Amino acid sequence: MNNVFNAADTAIVINRISKLTPESKPLWGKMAVGQMLAHCNVTYELVYENIHPKPNAFMKFILKTFVKKLVVNDVPYKHNGQTAPYFIIKDDKDFNKEKNRLIYYINKTQQLGAQNFEGKESHSFGKLTQVEWNNMFYKHLNHHLSQFGV
Repeated sequence: MNNVFNAADTAIVINRISKLTPESKPLWGKMAVGQMLAHCNVTYELVYENIHPKPNAFMKFILKTFVKKLVVNDVPYKHNGQTAPYFIIKDDKDFNKEKNRLIYYINKTQQLGAQNFEGKESHSFGKLTQVEWNNMFYKHLNHHLSQFGV
């Protein structure tokens, strides 16, 4: 699996994003390309912004017990899987704004480096290792960039 903390791997991901256009169509699923970019931004908003409500203790227990292992392992996501409510983007989004935000977040993550994420608390899953953070970030990006054929 590529490493989001490695500059060369980050450049590959950003190059893939750069191949998207406002007219890009998904190979599966219902999201428009701007919605997909906004959806990918949620992962980073959960780390860098305080705009999504934290799950209550019961929900966090459920997420840590049943969902975490699916999100942080290195097994690719299946097509059309379920997603958390705050990841669902229903309204149209500005392609360029979302694209630029995503590239900013990806670069910020790479520049902060793996050590910054070792043991860092996740919004939903508790403390994660840098490997788990990498798997979560990269696997999600790869899934959706593949969804749009890049």
